[in-house]
Amino acid sequence: MSDFLSKKEIKSIKLWISKMNYYKNSIKSQRANKAKEILQLKYKNIGNGWQRIVYDLNNGYVLKVALTKKGIQCNKREFKIYNHCLADLRKHLCRVKEVGHGWIIMKKMSIKVPKRIYQEKLPRLKKKFLAAGIKPRDMSNSNVRLSKKGKITVIDYGHFIRY
Repeated sequence: MSDFLSKKEIKSIKLWISKMNYYKNSIKSQRANKAKEILQLKYKNIGNGWQRIVYDLNNGYVLKVALTKKGIQCNKREFKIYNHCLADLRKHLCRVKEVGHGWIIMKKMSIKVPKRIYQEKLPRLKKKFLAAGIKPRDMSNSNVRLSKKGKITVIDYGHFIRY
């Protein structure tokens, strides 16, 4: 059950996940296009990387669907890190609302981090993660946003490593 997705949408995600290995050797754009074709979700696709495709749910949240097995791992990792880190660190992680096999729903964050703030505050934030036993991989400017309170928030932390 989901508070955000219908049974039909979850069924289409399950169908995609069951077929995604057939496209594991496809180039990124082909794999994403095939996923969109199979998923047939009514939401706007707002981007995709190598591992996941992202949809805007039009309610302040986004849906990330795995494109690869590693994408499934990224979703699981975001869920675990968000739910098992200290509150002081959690305020720098995009909020996770729901998770299922191959998908995750997170808060939509749109305010890009100005370059000056990114360069000034990111080194301290990385140290904070490291001190908490989390190696923050891929904290590029495209993977962070500003919260309404002006805090740098990581929107893609599927490649972080807990140690």
